[in-house]
Parts: sequence; C-alpha cells; structure tokens
Amino acid sequence: MDSRLRTELWTSWASLLRSYAAAHGLSSRHHAVVEVGGDEITLRVGSRWLRFTHEALEDSEGHRFSFNMQEDGTVKLNGIAEEMDLAAERLAREMMQSE
Repeated sequence: MDSRLRTELWTSWASLLRSYAAAHGLSSRHHAVVEVGGDEITLRVGSRWLRFTHEALEDSEGHRFSFNMQEDGTVKLNGIAEEMDLAAERLAREMMQSE
C-alpha cells in the first residue's frame, strides 16, 4: 500500500474512533480518550483499552487479533473485512457499553 494512502487511512480510522466514541459517550457516564501516533492508536474508556497497530489489535484483557486497513476503505479484523466506519462504530459502542 502506498505510504500516503496508508497515512490517510490511519488518520481516518483514528478520526472515526474518536467521533463514534464521543457520540456513544453522550448517553454514557463514561468518557473515551483516543491517543493517536504514527504507528499506534489507543482507545481508552476507564480502565479498559484497545490498541491498534498497522498489523494488530490488542485489548486490555490480553487478547490479540490481526488488524489491517485495506485500500478499498475496509478494515480486516481477525481476517474478517468490514467497512471502516461500521467497524469503528461497533468497537466504540462495545467499549462504551461494557465499562
């Protein structure tokens, strides 16, 4: 994947996580924080977290899954492709509801 496209998709993924976490936070007593770096994005809600790298997703419970952004705007989580915005919404919702 072209490095410029990878950077754009990475920025978009962080933005989607931040937006959906904020939206789900409107009806929650919890607050989410999204920390963004060039090689790592972390979504924190209370004591729980999800950490994304360009190849993996790890969570605060010790689970590790494969994670890849695709050129067509999808992400693959554990080998299953999903639209980027739908995956970000689902993960943010799950984090906000389970804390």
